[in-house]
Amino acid sequence: MFGGGGMNPRKMQQMMKQMGIDVTDIDAEEVIIRTADEELVFSDAQVTRMDAQGTQTYQVVGEPETRERGTGEAGAEDAGGADEESAGAGEAIPDEDVQLVVERAGVSPSEAREALAMEDGDLAAAISRLE
Repeated sequence: MFGGGGMNPRKMQQMMKQMGIDVTDIDAEEVIIRTADEELVFSDAQVTRMDAQGTQTYQVVGEPETRERGTGEAGAEDAGGADEESAGAGEAIPDEDVQLVVERAGVSPSEAREALAMEDGDLAAAISRLE
């Protein structure tokens, strides 16, 4: 779990407990880290959560698959569910949202898409920005 420099794992856990550090293994099926232009997908990752002094820290260990943003399985799964939530999380803006902003604000699709991106997918805020 953690490098103890040859220390007995049981002794390490006792010391961490005394310091108020709680370590929990998480049975994660998949971990996705999204950056501005790519996604790192860990399909078989070992995930550990450490709670210390009111802060949670996650450790992900494994080999990620790298893919461009908006491609692959994760993009297809998100598209069927919560469009506004996924747009806010940096996913592709749904065409229905773009069309709605075009109709309401009387702008081009590219202007509507840009406004939605600037407002993290918030329809009302994007329309207000353009009016």
